[in-house]
Amino acid sequence: MTHAADTLEALATALPPESLVTDPPAMDAYRWDRARDPNAGVPLAVVRASSTAEVQQAIRIAGAAGIPVVPRGAGSGLSGGSSAVAGGIVLSLDRMRSIEIDPATRTATAEPGALNAEVKAAAAAHGLWYPPDPSSFEFCSIGGNVATNAGGLCCVKYGVTTDYVLGMTVVLADGSAVTLGGPRLKDVAGLSLTKLFVGSEGTLGVITEVTLRLIPAQEARTTLVAAFPALASATAAVLGITAEMRPAMLEFMDQETIGAVEDETRMGLDRDAAAMLVVQCDEPGEHAARLIERVAEICTAAGASECFATSDPEEGEAFAVARRIAIPAVERRGTLLLEDVGVPLPRLGDLVSGISDISARRDVPIAVVAHAGDGNTHPLIVTDPGDPAQCARADLAFGEVMDLAIRLGGTITGEHGVGRMKQPWLADYLGPDVMELNRRVKRALDPAGILNPGAVYG
Repeated sequence: MTHAADTLEALATALPPESLVTDPPAMDAYRWDRARDPNAGVPLAVVRASSTAEVQQAIRIAGAAGIPVVPRGAGSGLSGGSSAVAGGIVLSLDRMRSIEIDPATRTATAEPGALNAEVKAAAAAHGLWYPPDPSSFEFCSIGGNVATNAGGLCCVKYGVTTDYVLGMTVVLADGSAVTLGGPRLKDVAGLSLTKLFVGSEGTLGVITEVTLRLIPAQEARTTLVAAFPALASATAAVLGITAEMRPAMLEFMDQETIGAVEDETRMGLDRDAAAMLVVQCDEPGEHAARLIERVAEICTAAGASECFATSDPEEGEAFAVARRIAIPAVERRGTLLLEDVGVPLPRLGDLVSGISDISARRDVPIAVVAHAGDGNTHPLIVTDPGDPAQCARADLAFGEVMDLAIRLGGTITGEHGVGRMKQPWLADYLGPDVMELNRRVKRALDPAGILNPGAVYG
């Protein structure tokens, strides 16, 4: 019997039949995330775990055989973090979906396969809210959100995933399970190990349950949409707004993105505008309306050609949806190389204009959408797979955008994670000392290197 056959037999013995997938066509659905990494391998098996115990069994068997384990949530990641490794095990957590809400502690206890939208809905039934709000909230999983420290449209005011993770159960590379933190708002006993696993992209352990902080339901939102004739005017308005307030949403779309979204929605967006801002305030009572008035004044002073404000919830949500669909809308124009670079807010204008220069120099379309309120941009490089020369130029532009962000004091990823797509740039971003410190932590927790090899650390 071959080594692979031994491993498959061990998995079949340890797991119920419904938890093990070995049929090649069925496994294809688990090979890629939304980044569509062209180097994704063909796994030996897919384990669709239904419990922490099954996760432990799979990892112990993989460890004994010395084969890789790639944890996977909903497969909505944008950096190749859950691309399958040839001959390894894809450990899918999509069947682990339970959610429990405790109104007394204002916490949710969720398994990793639960969708962000499902946690939001469960919290809302108790008058509570889970704020982390990725554009993909309807189909991304909590486990993936925690693994990448996801952010989203509300992060400018409410923070990102790590700000809401109070505890977790995580299975380590040796198959042991540990519980970290819990439903306590303050706890400084020992090292902050819970935070260590947030954003670790499945390279240090596999999260099988999380305890999440909830807050009271969001107030009604007032919305402003501003169009600008120049990129510099829009980024100047962002600085003016954030100098005075932290709105609940402050989003940016450039002309390429506006056109793609308008193609989808036909809602009358200004295709001639160089950029558009979508701003929402959710302060109670009339305070939100006063803030939106001030936002309009700032935008007008910065050079906005048009400002439209509304307190109608449906109108406001329509503009939020327009921003959420930006990536799939641009994707209809070609295959995407997705970036996720961020800079300190004062350098946002330099980043946006620099990306425009790269687009022109490399002769590849780059649409830019951004969580402008915290300097996190998503440049979307559009390519035609049938044009090898353009694809080669796009690859160069991909690296140049990250190099630009680093030069501006920024980061190669603000919320999507390093995954496999950005891994070659991580060492340059961190520097040798910090990169080695990262590697020490990885070696301490995963000495055999079986957890998500190729992601983050190479």
